[in-house]
Amino acid sequence: MQNRSFTREGVSGGASRVRRRALLGLVVLVVLVVLAGALAYFTRDSRSAPKPASPVASSPSSAGAPPSTVPTGGAGSVPSPPSTHDPIAYAKAAVVALWSYDTRAYSQPELVAGLHRWLTTEASYADADSVDRLVPSPLLWGRMADSGQFATATAEEAHFPDAFTRALQADPGAIKQAYIYAVTVTGKQSISWNGAPQGGAEDRSSTLAVQCRPDRPCALVGVLPTVSP
Repeated sequence: MQNRSFTREGVSGGASRVRRRALLGLVVLVVLVVLAGALAYFTRDSRSAPKPASPVASSPSSAGAPPSTVPTGGAGSVPSPPSTHDPIAYAKAAVVALWSYDTRAYSQPELVAGLHRWLTTEASYADADSVDRLVPSPLLWGRMADSGQFATATAEEAHFPDAFTRALQADPGAIKQAYIYAVTVTGKQSISWNGAPQGGAEDRSSTLAVQCRPDRPCALVGVLPTVSP
């Protein structure tokens, strides 16, 4: 039996998805223009909020950091989000969770519910649809479970995309509305199944929107539709 990893892709949804995607681009306007081409997102606002979160200055240190592996969440469970105020560290942990799955340990609804715990509790910004697109359908999950398919992942490097950095330098006050950072992460995903414990590995990259307000730990806003360099 030949086994392949599922294709993680999706299509645009209804009005709520459009609204959330627009809000997702509130602070990362320039990045999303680069990613989505013709799509227009909300302009940035607010210059009277508290001081910007400090992790922006620390992004270069991520290049030499050791690869991040899946966060702890208990054996046989979906990983739990870490408590950190560093958008780079949070994004690396988040992609590991997003790229990992284990059909032997939990169901498809349990995976969805577990990944939703990574999302910000601010409903106006949380883009759950962008996370759900990365999860196989219940039917496909069942077929994967028949062969005991599972995947592990590592995040090897993360950085703020150039477009996001330039936009922030040009308008530092833009971050103060929602404290949403764009982070691009690269790493590897290894997929295995019954009879092929070593499976195969492939390079992966994703650009995430991460919210890190000064008074609370970081949370995931969503997964951008295209990787931004």
